[in-house]
Amino acid sequence: MYMGKAAGHYSSLFTIPSHRKIIFIFFGACVFGGVLAVFPLNPSLQGLTLGLMFGIAFFLITVLADIVIYHGWMKTDPIFNLRRCSALSLVSSSVWFFFIILGVVISFFLGSPNVWLKLFLLGFSSALILRLLVFSAASLASKGRIIVSSLLQPSLCNVLLFFMEPIVGYSLSARLLLFFLFSIPIAMLTVSFFISLVKRVGEKNLGIDSITLFKAFLANWTENLNAPLESIFEKFGQERSIKISVLAFRANERIKALVVVPALHSGPFKNVGSSPLPYIIQNTLENKLGCVVSVPHGLSGHELDLTSQLQNQRVLEGILNSLDFPSFDSEAAPLIRTKRKGADASCQIFGKCAFITLTTAPQTMEDLPQELDFIIAEEAEKRGLYPAIIIDAHNSIEGLFDLNGVVSPLKEAAVNCVEKALLQQKSPFEIGVAKVVPEEFDVEDGMGPGGISVLIVKVGNQKTAYITIDGNNMVSGLREKILLALREIGITDGEILTTDTHIVNGIVVTERGYYPIGEATDQTKLIDYVKEAAVTALGNLEPAEASWRIISVPNVKIIGEKQVGALCLITEEAAKLSKRLAVSLFSSVGVLLTTLLILL
Repeated sequence: MYMGKAAGHYSSLFTIPSHRKIIFIFFGACVFGGVLAVFPLNPSLQGLTLGLMFGIAFFLITVLADIVIYHGWMKTDPIFNLRRCSALSLVSSSVWFFFIILGVVISFFLGSPNVWLKLFLLGFSSALILRLLVFSAASLASKGRIIVSSLLQPSLCNVLLFFMEPIVGYSLSARLLLFFLFSIPIAMLTVSFFISLVKRVGEKNLGIDSITLFKAFLANWTENLNAPLESIFEKFGQERSIKISVLAFRANERIKALVVVPALHSGPFKNVGSSPLPYIIQNTLENKLGCVVSVPHGLSGHELDLTSQLQNQRVLEGILNSLDFPSFDSEAAPLIRTKRKGADASCQIFGKCAFITLTTAPQTMEDLPQELDFIIAEEAEKRGLYPAIIIDAHNSIEGLFDLNGVVSPLKEAAVNCVEKALLQQKSPFEIGVAKVVPEEFDVEDGMGPGGISVLIVKVGNQKTAYITIDGNNMVSGLREKILLALREIGITDGEILTTDTHIVNGIVVTERGYYPIGEATDQTKLIDYVKEAAVTALGNLEPAEASWRIISVPNVKIIGEKQVGALCLITEEAAKLSKRLAVSLFSSVGVLLTTLLILL
């Protein structure tokens, strides 16, 4: 529940234009704002000229300040490069110009230039508060660097007041200069209070303040830096043993294909934790063994996300150290499929190994619990099969997922399927393999670098295809289209699997934060790629043998179910608190500053 709410905040993220475009927009805004700030109070050629000069001066001061801020204090900050410093100045200056133009309107009707001055100063305070808030919440720089970076641009722009006095006609009294001095500590105290309250949400729930967590997330989202977030995950990660199931196929005394099913979750997003692990495993083993490797999704949820790249390496080393297969079996049974109340299970037996896939397609399916894996494996073992390698096909998403409603039907379908498979006569089998990585599909489209892997198993007259696509789920209905296309080239049955890679998550600004396979890709082209690879696999069918290993990798740090819930809860509560505080706290400070200006 909480993970879904946290993922919903992806749609709140935004991107900013290129630096050149920001500068172009800012120049236009300053020129336009400068004319509106002066010309209505001095409607003449002189007023127009002075307005242009005011806007251009404001622009040049800001650009110079941003350059000084970046090279002087933010050069080592991973988030605030020159483009983002300029983007912040564009937004804060726009707020400032809003107050200036409001002052023009009021001054025009009241005939009092001092109103222009007071609204100029109120705009200064608003811009300063905004800059302090953004730098404090997002920058990894020290507090002193944050304060100086926040103050420099608005303070330098205030110098323009001394040149505008004879033009606009206000009186720059000592009392108004005092407001300038008082507004700075008021802004700093306000932002500091706001930040401290938001920090407490994380400290209360997890012992890590929310702002530190937010900065670490921003560092990853903006610059792909995974170390800040992973260092947080490592602090509260829990150690446990991770099970890795490996099904190996040998032909002509060489390993031709591997199916690796890790009992962990490849998350939480992008390059953080175990998000890229399916591809890491696939790429490493393919390079080492020269075979086709598939890494479909095991039964697990976000509580089994690994905490860091260090833990990924431990899992990978555990696999590499356990690739000896002492014996192979040359017989397999045909694939059997069973359906129960929307649950669909398939089972194919190789020797004593039960290879099982689970899906609820075309209905939505998401992560299946590891407890279901234990139950089905235990039932298979009671019937003389060990191991049972169980795969969450993760191949249909559209709408909500009723986890509680599918667990029992999936168990029934799987157990019944195993029983039917045991009744089938085993015989020698052949395998064919292929792999294709479509160049036009990438992570932004929802496809990881592992591409499409095809394993075809021929037992008697039955040809079964296991298609593994490196992605996070797929749109409902696409699985059925692919299976139909495969039947056209002689494939009897099969299953479409995804790796559930989270290397595609957090890449695009959508509600989910990613595209499932088939949502942003041309489905016809995708199906053509699958058919092309399947034809290649059919062309290299040859007699094969199967072997299997169940690997246990000890002392691997996972984020943990409680911590996942706490992280998602922090995200939700901090967002809600920030909205409430922004309305109440900053409105109150606005009233305070306005009152001070009226009294001065």
